[in-house]
Amino acid sequence: MRPLLLAAAILLLGAAACGAQNAAAQEDQRQTALGFEQQGRNAEAETAWRSYLEAHPASSEAYAHLGLLEAHQEHYNQAIPLYQKALALHPTIPGLRLDLGLAFFKTGDLKDALAEFRTVLKSTPQTSPDRQRLVILVGMCHYGLKQYADAAPYLKEAVTGDPQNLELLLALAHSCLWSKQYQCVLDTYHEILTLNAESAEADMLAGEALDEMRDVNGAIQQFRAAVKADPHMPDAHFGLGYLFWTTRRYPEAAVELQAELDNNPAHAQALAYLGDCELKLGRADNAAPLLEKAVRADGSIALAHLDLGSIDADAGRTQEALRELTAAATLAPNDVNVHWHLGRLYRAMGKPDEARAEFDKARNITQAADTALIDKLTPRPAPAPGK
Repeated sequence: MRPLLLAAAILLLGAAACGAQNAAAQEDQRQTALGFEQQGRNAEAETAWRSYLEAHPASSEAYAHLGLLEAHQEHYNQAIPLYQKALALHPTIPGLRLDLGLAFFKTGDLKDALAEFRTVLKSTPQTSPDRQRLVILVGMCHYGLKQYADAAPYLKEAVTGDPQNLELLLALAHSCLWSKQYQCVLDTYHEILTLNAESAEADMLAGEALDEMRDVNGAIQQFRAAVKADPHMPDAHFGLGYLFWTTRRYPEAAVELQAELDNNPAHAQALAYLGDCELKLGRADNAAPLLEKAVRADGSIALAHLDLGSIDADAGRTQEALRELTAAATLAPNDVNVHWHLGRLYRAMGKPDEARAEFDKARNITQAADTALIDKLTPRPAPAPGK
């Protein structure tokens, strides 16, 4: 028996030694992969980590590093499933959920990014240096998803942590405006002025808020300031012109709307409202080409169709007028003027029943709908998130 026991012991010792050698070799492979990664040798690092995975198929570390390598090369779509595999194997790897959220964010998948960032934020202490970045990311995800009311509190917290960040202040002001928190817009506007006293965009935001608060004169003052600060700011002249238009100051409106078109000849709203000003000033010949150009640029502007229909009706072009006024009625079914013009046209065409129906619609509408300035202005892109 003794020779047999001795042989077994030798075999066991050999197996242990072999196992130790294998473990050492695999650790060497791991260290090699880490070394390549630190040197920026991504291809070699990826090869080393994939070799390591062959021996350790359940290594969350290997999957996490492979995801990171893809992310460093901006291959975010490839990084995401690798991060997800690592999280499935080890849900508490430090920083991994944030990396996954950033990969989603970079691919434009803000909904999934938000879910990851919110999860990380919940477990991040108030005193953590990482909290500011997470708050910004959560806020900007809500912002990008047009969830402005949800974005505002996060952006307020972010601004508190970085009051000198003009981009964050502008994002907060936009969020407050588009979630109808107008006093917040004005408060943020004053903070912006301390950083940039000549911010045309901030003047416009304050103007939009004042217009929503029914302070048209205050809104005009803010848009005047915006035009003065930056005469080439997109929509600044249009906003001022539109405010003049709402107060029936058509000559002043026409000047500003033309200034907008000097900056951007394809501005459909400016074309339509300038055409309307020309029509109201008795210059139908000037109005028609502007309105036609507006319709070609954007067929959804009811005012342009209404005015073209009115011009056609006055010129006796009945079918053309009917086409334009019907289009206006489809786009703005609650506009008194549209139904009134349609009623007149049907009466002139000898269609009393249709005319009566349109006049009845006009009488039953208590408010002529013209959308507010905030809906007229071209949406501006979201500021870049803080880094």
